[in-house]
Amino acid sequence: MNTPTTQGQIYSTVEAFKAAADEHGLHTIEVAVPDTQGHLRGKRVPATRYFDSVHSAGANIADAIFVFDMQNDLPDNEFVNMDSGFLDTHLTPDAGTARVLTYRPGYGLVFAHCADSEGARHPLAPRTVLAAQIERCQAAGLDPLVATEMEFYLCNPDWEPVQSHIQYSSLTDAVGLEPVLADMRAALLGAGIEVESSNAEYGPGQIEINAGPADAMTTADNTVLFKSIVKQVAVAHGLRATFMPKPWTEASGSGMHIHTSLNRDGANAFSDCAEGEPNDLMRAWMAGMLEHAGALTLLGAPTLNGPRRIRPYTFAPTHVTWGGDNRTVLARCIAETDSSANRVEYRSAGSDANPYLMIAGLLAAGADGLERQLDPGMMCVGDMYTNPGDHAALPTDLAGAVAAYVNSPLAAQLGEMFSKSFCSIAEAEVAHGADNNSDHDDVNDWERERYIEHS
Repeated sequence: MNTPTTQGQIYSTVEAFKAAADEHGLHTIEVAVPDTQGHLRGKRVPATRYFDSVHSAGANIADAIFVFDMQNDLPDNEFVNMDSGFLDTHLTPDAGTARVLTYRPGYGLVFAHCADSEGARHPLAPRTVLAAQIERCQAAGLDPLVATEMEFYLCNPDWEPVQSHIQYSSLTDAVGLEPVLADMRAALLGAGIEVESSNAEYGPGQIEINAGPADAMTTADNTVLFKSIVKQVAVAHGLRATFMPKPWTEASGSGMHIHTSLNRDGANAFSDCAEGEPNDLMRAWMAGMLEHAGALTLLGAPTLNGPRRIRPYTFAPTHVTWGGDNRTVLARCIAETDSSANRVEYRSAGSDANPYLMIAGLLAAGADGLERQLDPGMMCVGDMYTNPGDHAALPTDLAGAVAAYVNSPLAAQLGEMFSKSFCSIAEAEVAHGADNNSDHDDVNDWERERYIEHS
Protein backbone atom coordinates (compact mmCIF):
# COMPACT_ATOMS: atom_id res chain seq x y z
CA MET A 1 0.00 0.00 0.00
CA ASN A 2 1.04 3.59 -0.63
CA THR A 3 0.63 5.72 2.48
CA PRO A 4 0.20 9.40 1.53
CA THR A 5 1.91 11.95 3.73
CA THR A 6 -0.87 14.48 3.10
CA GLN A 7 -4.58 14.16 2.50
CA GLY A 8 -5.65 13.85 -1.11
CA GLN A 9 -8.27 16.14 -2.50
CA ILE A 10 -11.42 16.30 -4.57
CA TYR A 11 -10.71 18.27 -7.74
CA SER A 12 -13.21 21.01 -8.61
CA THR A 13 -12.55 21.25 -12.35
CA VAL A 14 -11.62 19.01 -15.26
CA GLU A 15 -8.45 21.04 -15.72
CA ALA A 16 -7.36 20.49 -12.11
CA PHE A 17 -8.12 16.77 -12.35
CA LYS A 18 -6.15 16.52 -15.62
CA ALA A 19 -3.12 18.13 -13.97
CA ALA A 20 -3.39 15.68 -11.04
CA ALA A 21 -3.79 12.77 -13.46
CA ASP A 22 -0.59 13.76 -15.25
CA GLU A 23 1.26 14.25 -11.95
CA HIS A 24 0.21 10.83 -10.61
CA GLY A 25 0.52 8.97 -13.91
CA LEU A 26 -3.12 7.89 -14.06
CA HIS A 27 -3.91 5.41 -16.83
CA THR A 28 -7.55 4.64 -15.91
CA ILE A 29 -10.50 6.75 -14.75
CA GLU A 30 -13.49 5.04 -13.13
CA VAL A 31 -16.78 6.76 -13.98
CA ALA A 32 -18.86 5.73 -10.96
CA VAL A 33 -22.54 5.68 -10.09
CA PRO A 34 -24.21 4.18 -6.99
CA ASP A 35 -26.96 1.66 -7.60
CA THR A 36 -30.05 1.35 -5.41
CA GLN A 37 -28.22 -0.97 -2.99
CA GLY A 38 -25.40 1.58 -2.56
CA HIS A 39 -22.94 -0.48 -4.61
CA LEU A 40 -20.57 1.45 -6.90
CA ARG A 41 -20.97 0.59 -10.57
CA GLY A 42 -19.78 2.23 -13.76
CA LYS A 43 -17.14 2.12 -16.46
CA ARG A 44 -13.33 2.06 -16.46
CA VAL A 45 -12.07 4.39 -19.14
CA PRO A 46 -8.48 4.95 -20.40
CA ALA A 47 -7.35 8.29 -18.98
CA THR A 48 -6.56 9.72 -22.41
CA ARG A 49 -10.05 8.89 -23.66
CA TYR A 50 -11.63 10.30 -20.51
CA PHE A 51 -9.98 13.69 -20.88
CA ASP A 52 -10.42 13.74 -24.66
CA SER A 53 -14.15 13.02 -24.71
CA VAL A 54 -15.82 11.13 -21.86
CA HIS A 55 -15.59 14.01 -19.37
CA SER A 56 -17.99 15.96 -21.59
CA ALA A 57 -19.76 13.32 -23.71
CA GLY A 58 -20.28 10.83 -20.86
CA ALA A 59 -20.95 7.10 -21.04
CA ASN A 60 -23.91 4.71 -20.77
CA ILE A 61 -24.93 1.91 -18.43
CA ALA A 62 -28.09 -0.22 -18.28
CA ASP A 63 -30.84 1.11 -16.01
CA ALA A 64 -31.12 -2.41 -14.55
CA ILE A 65 -28.69 -1.19 -11.89
CA PHE A 66 -31.55 0.71 -10.25
CA VAL A 67 -33.69 -2.41 -9.73
CA PHE A 68 -31.08 -4.99 -8.74
CA ASP A 69 -31.46 -6.73 -5.41
CA MET A 70 -28.43 -7.56 -3.26
CA GLN A 71 -27.57 -10.56 -5.46
CA ASN A 72 -28.03 -8.70 -8.79
CA ASP A 73 -31.30 -10.51 -9.44
CA LEU A 74 -34.08 -8.48 -11.04
CA PRO A 75 -37.34 -8.53 -9.04
CA ASP A 76 -40.49 -7.61 -10.96
CA ASN A 77 -40.54 -3.86 -11.48
CA GLU A 78 -43.19 -1.83 -13.27
CA PHE A 79 -40.72 0.78 -14.55
CA VAL A 80 -37.60 -1.20 -15.53
CA ASN A 81 -38.31 -4.60 -17.08
CA MET A 82 -38.20 -6.70 -20.25
CA ASP A 83 -41.04 -4.69 -21.77
CA SER A 84 -39.19 -1.42 -21.25
CA GLY A 85 -36.09 -3.05 -22.73
CA PHE A 86 -33.67 -2.23 -19.89
CA LEU A 87 -32.70 1.12 -21.39
CA ASP A 88 -29.39 2.91 -21.16
CA THR A 89 -29.01 5.58 -18.54
CA HIS A 90 -26.55 8.27 -19.55
CA LEU A 91 -23.69 8.98 -17.17
CA THR A 92 -22.38 12.55 -17.19
CA PRO A 93 -19.26 12.95 -15.02
CA ASP A 94 -19.75 15.40 -12.16
CA ALA A 95 -16.55 17.39 -12.61
CA GLY A 96 -16.37 18.50 -8.98
CA THR A 97 -16.16 14.94 -7.61
CA ALA A 98 -12.94 13.66 -9.20
CA ARG A 99 -10.12 12.23 -7.11
CA VAL A 100 -6.95 10.16 -7.33
CA LEU A 101 -7.05 6.69 -5.76
CA THR A 102 -3.61 6.59 -4.15
CA TYR A 103 -4.07 3.04 -2.82
CA ARG A 104 -4.39 1.83 -6.44
CA PRO A 105 -1.63 3.63 -8.32
CA GLY A 106 -2.69 4.67 -11.82
CA TYR A 107 -6.41 4.96 -11.06
CA GLY A 108 -8.71 7.92 -10.53
CA LEU A 109 -12.46 8.12 -9.98
CA VAL A 110 -15.25 10.57 -10.75
CA PHE A 111 -18.92 10.29 -9.81
CA ALA A 112 -21.58 10.76 -12.46
CA HIS A 113 -25.05 12.22 -12.82
CA CYS A 114 -27.64 9.91 -14.40
CA ALA A 115 -30.12 10.90 -17.11
CA ASP A 116 -33.05 8.94 -18.55
CA SER A 117 -33.81 8.45 -22.25
CA GLU A 118 -35.37 11.92 -22.41
CA GLY A 119 -32.28 13.58 -20.97
CA ALA A 120 -33.91 14.38 -17.62
CA ARG A 121 -32.48 13.35 -14.25
CA HIS A 122 -33.16 9.65 -13.85
CA PRO A 123 -35.84 9.41 -11.12
CA LEU A 124 -34.53 6.07 -9.81
CA ALA A 125 -30.92 7.20 -9.45
CA PRO A 126 -29.94 7.67 -5.78
CA ARG A 127 -27.96 10.84 -6.57
CA THR A 128 -31.10 12.28 -8.20
CA VAL A 129 -33.21 11.52 -5.13
CA LEU A 130 -30.69 13.21 -2.85
CA ALA A 131 -30.13 16.21 -5.14
CA ALA A 132 -33.84 17.07 -5.00
CA GLN A 133 -33.82 17.23 -1.21
CA ILE A 134 -30.61 19.28 -1.10
CA GLU A 135 -32.25 21.80 -3.44
CA ARG A 136 -35.34 21.85 -1.22
CA CYS A 137 -33.21 22.86 1.76
CA GLN A 138 -31.23 25.39 -0.26
CA ALA A 139 -34.45 27.02 -1.47
CA ALA A 140 -35.06 27.86 2.20
CA GLY A 141 -31.59 29.41 2.47
CA LEU A 142 -30.10 26.41 4.30
CA ASP A 143 -27.17 24.19 3.33
CA PRO A 144 -27.13 20.74 4.96
CA LEU A 145 -23.83 19.61 6.49
CA VAL A 146 -23.64 15.84 7.00
CA ALA A 147 -21.24 13.28 8.47
CA THR A 148 -21.51 9.51 8.71
CA GLU A 149 -20.04 7.07 11.23
CA MET A 150 -19.52 3.65 9.67
CA GLU A 151 -19.13 0.32 11.49
CA PHE A 152 -18.06 -2.94 9.86
CA TYR A 153 -16.68 -6.37 10.72
CA LEU A 154 -13.20 -7.44 9.67
CA CYS A 155 -13.23 -11.13 8.78
CA ASN A 156 -11.06 -13.96 7.56
CA PRO A 157 -11.65 -15.20 3.98
CA ASP A 158 -14.19 -17.73 5.30
CA TRP A 159 -16.20 -14.82 6.79
CA GLU A 160 -15.41 -15.59 10.41
CA PRO A 161 -14.51 -12.54 12.54
CA VAL A 162 -10.78 -11.95 12.98
CA GLN A 163 -11.30 -11.92 16.77
CA SER A 164 -13.36 -13.97 19.20
CA HIS A 165 -13.41 -11.37 21.97
CA ILE A 166 -14.32 -7.70 22.52
CA GLN A 167 -11.93 -4.93 23.55
CA TYR A 168 -13.76 -1.68 22.82
CA SER A 169 -11.41 1.13 21.71
CA SER A 170 -8.34 -0.73 22.98
CA LEU A 171 -4.97 0.64 21.90
CA THR A 172 -3.21 -2.49 23.16
CA ASP A 173 -5.35 -5.43 22.04
CA ALA A 174 -5.01 -6.94 18.53
CA VAL A 175 -2.19 -4.62 17.49
CA GLY A 176 -1.59 -7.07 14.66
CA LEU A 177 -4.66 -5.62 12.92
CA GLU A 178 -3.20 -2.12 12.88
CA PRO A 179 -1.35 -2.51 9.53
CA VAL A 180 -4.62 -3.16 7.67
CA LEU A 181 -6.43 -0.37 9.55
CA ALA A 182 -3.55 2.04 8.92
CA ASP A 183 -3.76 1.23 5.21
CA MET A 184 -7.52 1.81 5.27
CA ARG A 185 -7.06 5.23 6.87
CA ALA A 186 -4.31 6.07 4.38
CA ALA A 187 -6.40 4.95 1.40
CA LEU A 188 -9.36 7.02 2.55
CA LEU A 189 -7.17 10.07 3.11
CA GLY A 190 -5.57 9.62 -0.29
CA ALA A 191 -9.00 9.60 -1.93
CA GLY A 192 -9.86 12.97 -0.41
CA ILE A 193 -11.94 11.66 2.49
CA GLU A 194 -11.23 13.37 5.81
CA VAL A 195 -10.50 10.71 8.42
CA GLU A 196 -11.06 11.73 12.03
CA SER A 197 -10.27 8.48 13.85
CA SER A 198 -10.71 4.73 13.99
CA ASN A 199 -11.33 2.35 16.88
CA ALA A 200 -12.31 -1.18 17.79
CA GLU A 201 -16.06 -1.35 18.34
CA TYR A 202 -18.27 -3.39 20.67
CA GLY A 203 -18.12 -6.61 18.68
CA PRO A 204 -15.37 -9.21 18.02
CA GLY A 205 -13.49 -7.86 15.00
CA GLN A 206 -15.85 -4.90 14.65
CA ILE A 207 -14.28 -1.60 13.57
CA GLU A 208 -15.47 1.98 13.29
CA ILE A 209 -13.78 4.63 11.15
CA ASN A 210 -15.13 8.17 11.39
CA ALA A 211 -15.00 10.65 8.52
CA GLY A 212 -15.33 14.40 8.75
CA PRO A 213 -18.42 16.38 7.71
CA ALA A 214 -19.09 17.81 4.26
CA ASP A 215 -22.02 18.96 2.18
CA ALA A 216 -24.71 16.29 1.81
CA MET A 217 -23.82 15.04 -1.69
CA THR A 218 -20.09 14.92 -0.97
CA THR A 219 -20.74 12.96 2.24
CA ALA A 220 -22.92 10.45 0.36
CA ASP A 221 -20.25 10.09 -2.34
CA ASN A 222 -17.54 9.72 0.31
CA THR A 223 -19.55 7.12 2.25
CA VAL A 224 -20.19 4.82 -0.69
CA LEU A 225 -16.54 5.17 -1.75
CA PHE A 226 -15.49 4.55 1.88
CA LYS A 227 -17.21 1.17 1.81
CA SER A 228 -15.61 0.24 -1.50
CA ILE A 229 -12.13 1.24 -0.30
CA VAL A 230 -12.44 -0.60 3.03
CA LYS A 231 -13.46 -3.79 1.23
CA GLN A 232 -10.63 -3.54 -1.29
CA VAL A 233 -7.95 -2.84 1.31
CA ALA A 234 -9.17 -5.77 3.41
CA VAL A 235 -8.80 -8.10 0.41
CA ALA A 236 -5.30 -6.74 -0.26
CA HIS A 237 -4.40 -7.96 3.26
CA GLY A 238 -5.95 -11.40 2.74
CA LEU A 239 -9.02 -10.44 4.81
CA ARG A 240 -12.63 -9.46 4.15
CA ALA A 241 -14.83 -6.61 5.40
CA THR A 242 -18.60 -6.73 5.67
CA PHE A 243 -21.14 -3.98 6.26
CA MET A 244 -23.92 -6.52 6.88
CA PRO A 245 -25.85 -4.94 9.76
CA LYS A 246 -26.26 -8.12 11.84
CA PRO A 247 -24.00 -10.95 10.62
CA TRP A 248 -24.40 -12.99 13.81
CA THR A 249 -27.36 -13.22 16.16
CA GLU A 250 -25.49 -12.55 19.41
CA ALA A 251 -22.80 -10.10 18.26
CA SER A 252 -23.29 -6.34 18.02
CA GLY A 253 -24.82 -4.98 14.86
CA SER A 254 -23.13 -2.47 12.58
CA GLY A 255 -24.75 0.92 12.10
CA MET A 256 -24.42 4.05 10.02
CA HIS A 257 -24.99 6.99 12.34
CA ILE A 258 -25.76 10.17 10.42
CA HIS A 259 -25.04 13.63 11.82
CA THR A 260 -26.83 16.63 10.28
CA SER A 261 -26.71 20.35 10.80
CA LEU A 262 -27.77 23.34 8.70
CA ASN A 263 -25.58 26.19 7.56
CA ARG A 264 -27.03 29.63 6.94
CA ASP A 265 -24.73 32.23 5.37
CA GLY A 266 -21.77 29.93 6.00
CA ALA A 267 -22.37 29.41 9.73
CA ASN A 268 -24.05 26.64 11.72
CA ALA A 269 -27.67 27.71 12.22
CA PHE A 270 -27.86 25.42 15.28
CA SER A 271 -24.99 27.16 17.06
CA ASP A 272 -27.02 29.54 19.26
CA CYS A 273 -28.30 26.89 21.65
CA ALA A 274 -28.41 27.14 25.41
CA GLU A 275 -26.51 24.33 27.10
CA GLY A 276 -28.39 21.11 26.34
CA GLU A 277 -31.37 22.90 24.78
CA PRO A 278 -31.74 22.97 20.98
CA ASN A 279 -32.79 26.23 19.36
CA ASP A 280 -36.11 26.51 17.52
CA LEU A 281 -34.65 25.62 14.12
CA MET A 282 -32.95 22.53 15.49
CA ARG A 283 -36.12 21.45 17.28
CA ALA A 284 -38.24 21.69 14.14
CA TRP A 285 -35.58 19.93 12.03
CA MET A 286 -35.36 17.08 14.52
CA ALA A 287 -39.15 16.93 14.92
CA GLY A 288 -39.49 16.23 11.21
CA MET A 289 -37.17 13.25 11.56
CA LEU A 290 -39.24 11.92 14.45
CA GLU A 291 -42.47 12.50 12.52
CA HIS A 292 -41.24 10.32 9.65
CA ALA A 293 -39.18 7.84 11.68
CA GLY A 294 -41.34 4.83 10.84
CA ALA A 295 -41.01 5.37 7.10
CA LEU A 296 -37.31 6.20 7.42
CA THR A 297 -36.77 2.70 8.83
CA LEU A 298 -37.11 1.17 5.35
CA LEU A 299 -34.38 3.44 3.97
CA GLY A 300 -32.12 2.58 6.89
CA ALA A 301 -32.91 -1.15 6.98
CA PRO A 302 -33.79 -2.17 3.40
CA THR A 303 -33.07 -5.91 3.71
CA LEU A 304 -34.27 -8.76 5.90
CA ASN A 305 -31.15 -8.45 8.02
CA GLY A 306 -31.17 -4.72 8.79
CA PRO A 307 -34.15 -4.61 11.18
CA ARG A 308 -32.54 -7.29 13.39
CA ARG A 309 -30.48 -4.46 14.96
CA ILE A 310 -33.68 -2.87 16.26
CA ARG A 311 -33.72 -4.71 19.57
CA PRO A 312 -33.30 -3.56 23.19
CA TYR A 313 -29.78 -3.00 24.48
CA THR A 314 -28.12 -3.15 21.06
CA PHE A 315 -27.20 0.57 20.94
CA ALA A 316 -29.68 0.79 18.07
CA PRO A 317 -32.88 2.69 18.95
CA THR A 318 -36.17 0.85 19.30
CA HIS A 319 -38.60 3.79 19.73
CA VAL A 320 -39.19 7.26 18.33
CA THR A 321 -37.32 9.24 20.98
CA TRP A 322 -34.92 12.15 21.21
CA GLY A 323 -32.53 13.29 23.88
CA GLY A 324 -29.24 14.95 24.64
CA ASP A 325 -26.01 13.00 24.91
CA ASN A 326 -27.88 9.72 25.26
CA ARG A 327 -27.10 6.66 23.12
CA THR A 328 -30.42 4.93 23.87
CA VAL A 329 -32.48 7.45 21.83
CA LEU A 330 -33.21 7.64 18.11
CA ALA A 331 -32.20 11.29 17.65
CA ARG A 332 -29.23 12.30 19.78
CA CYS A 333 -29.09 16.07 19.99
CA ILE A 334 -25.71 17.73 20.52
CA ALA A 335 -26.67 21.23 21.68
CA GLU A 336 -23.93 23.17 23.44
CA THR A 337 -23.78 26.86 24.16
CA ASP A 338 -22.61 28.83 21.12
CA SER A 339 -21.01 25.80 19.44
CA SER A 340 -20.41 25.41 15.71
CA ALA A 341 -20.41 21.62 16.29
CA ASN A 342 -24.10 21.43 17.27
CA ARG A 343 -25.93 18.74 15.32
CA VAL A 344 -28.53 15.98 15.35
CA GLU A 345 -27.28 12.38 15.23
CA TYR A 346 -29.81 9.94 13.75
CA ARG A 347 -28.90 6.47 15.05
CA SER A 348 -31.26 4.07 13.31
CA ALA A 349 -29.70 3.18 9.94
CA GLY A 350 -27.71 -0.01 9.41
CA SER A 351 -24.30 0.02 7.78
CA ASP A 352 -25.72 -1.51 4.58
CA ALA A 353 -28.14 1.37 4.00
CA ASN A 354 -27.68 3.36 0.81
CA PRO A 355 -26.21 6.65 2.13
CA TYR A 356 -27.76 8.75 -0.65
CA LEU A 357 -31.25 7.48 0.09
CA MET A 358 -30.92 7.61 3.87
CA ILE A 359 -29.53 11.15 3.80
CA ALA A 360 -32.23 12.17 1.30
CA GLY A 361 -34.87 10.79 3.66
CA LEU A 362 -33.45 12.69 6.62
CA LEU A 363 -33.27 15.95 4.65
CA ALA A 364 -36.84 15.48 3.42
CA ALA A 365 -38.08 14.74 6.93
CA GLY A 366 -36.14 17.63 8.45
CA ALA A 367 -37.32 20.05 5.78
CA ASP A 368 -40.91 18.96 6.40
CA GLY A 369 -40.40 19.67 10.09
CA LEU A 370 -39.19 23.18 9.25
CA GLU A 371 -41.98 23.87 6.74
CA ARG A 372 -44.68 22.74 9.18
CA GLN A 373 -42.91 24.07 12.28
CA LEU A 374 -43.20 20.73 14.06
CA ASP A 375 -42.24 20.31 17.70
CA PRO A 376 -40.38 17.22 18.97
CA GLY A 377 -42.00 17.28 22.41
CA MET A 378 -40.20 16.78 25.68
CA MET A 379 -36.61 15.58 25.78
CA CYS A 380 -36.25 11.92 26.79
CA VAL A 381 -34.00 11.29 29.77
CA GLY A 382 -32.61 7.96 30.96
CA ASP A 383 -32.81 4.44 29.55
CA MET A 384 -35.20 4.47 26.58
CA TYR A 385 -34.98 0.70 26.22
CA THR A 386 -36.47 0.04 29.67
CA ASN A 387 -38.73 3.08 29.85
CA PRO A 388 -39.85 4.13 26.36
CA GLY A 389 -43.18 5.33 27.76
CA ASP A 390 -45.80 6.00 25.11
CA HIS A 391 -43.29 6.71 22.34
CA ALA A 392 -44.04 4.81 19.13
CA ALA A 393 -42.02 1.67 18.43
CA LEU A 394 -39.96 1.42 15.25
CA PRO A 395 -40.67 -1.46 12.84
CA THR A 396 -38.66 -4.54 13.78
CA ASP A 397 -38.83 -6.49 10.53
CA LEU A 398 -38.69 -5.70 6.83
CA ALA A 399 -42.40 -6.27 6.23
CA GLY A 400 -43.20 -3.74 8.95
CA ALA A 401 -40.72 -1.24 7.51
CA VAL A 402 -42.30 -1.58 4.06
CA ALA A 403 -45.78 -1.09 5.52
CA ALA A 404 -44.61 2.08 7.30
CA TYR A 405 -43.16 3.49 4.07
CA VAL A 406 -45.80 2.58 1.48
CA ASN A 407 -48.15 5.51 0.82
CA SER A 408 -46.44 7.58 3.52
CA PRO A 409 -45.91 11.34 3.17
CA LEU A 410 -42.16 10.66 3.08
CA ALA A 411 -42.58 8.30 0.12
CA ALA A 412 -44.43 11.04 -1.75
CA GLN A 413 -41.71 13.57 -0.98
CA LEU A 414 -38.97 11.30 -2.33
CA GLY A 415 -40.86 10.68 -5.57
CA GLU A 416 -43.68 8.33 -6.55
CA MET A 417 -41.70 6.38 -9.16
CA PHE A 418 -38.67 5.96 -6.91
CA SER A 419 -40.76 4.94 -3.91
CA LYS A 420 -42.82 2.36 -5.81
CA SER A 421 -39.69 0.85 -7.32
CA PHE A 422 -37.84 0.79 -4.00
CA CYS A 423 -40.77 -0.89 -2.25
CA SER A 424 -41.06 -3.53 -4.96
CA ILE A 425 -37.44 -4.55 -4.34
CA ALA A 426 -38.07 -4.74 -0.58
CA GLU A 427 -41.31 -6.70 -1.03
CA ALA A 428 -39.46 -9.27 -3.15
CA GLU A 429 -36.90 -9.53 -0.35
CA VAL A 430 -39.68 -10.24 2.18
CA ALA A 431 -40.85 -13.09 -0.08
CA HIS A 432 -37.30 -14.50 -0.24
CA GLY A 433 -37.19 -14.57 3.54
CA ALA A 434 -40.47 -16.44 3.77
CA ASP A 435 -39.15 -19.04 1.32
CA ASN A 436 -35.91 -19.55 3.24
CA ASN A 437 -37.02 -19.74 6.86
CA SER A 438 -35.57 -16.38 7.75
CA ASP A 439 -36.54 -16.15 11.42
CA HIS A 440 -37.57 -12.87 13.02
CA ASP A 441 -34.58 -12.89 15.39
CA ASP A 442 -32.00 -15.53 14.48
CA VAL A 443 -29.57 -14.94 11.61
CA ASN A 444 -29.35 -18.19 9.64
CA ASP A 445 -26.76 -19.44 7.14
CA TRP A 446 -28.97 -18.56 4.16
CA GLU A 447 -29.15 -14.97 5.32
CA ARG A 448 -25.39 -14.72 5.86
CA GLU A 449 -24.74 -16.21 2.44
CA ARG A 450 -27.12 -13.72 0.87
CA TYR A 451 -25.79 -10.57 2.51
CA ILE A 452 -22.38 -10.90 4.16
CA GLU A 453 -20.25 -10.51 1.04
CA HIS A 454 -22.39 -7.98 -0.79
CA SER A 455 -23.40 -5.61 2.03
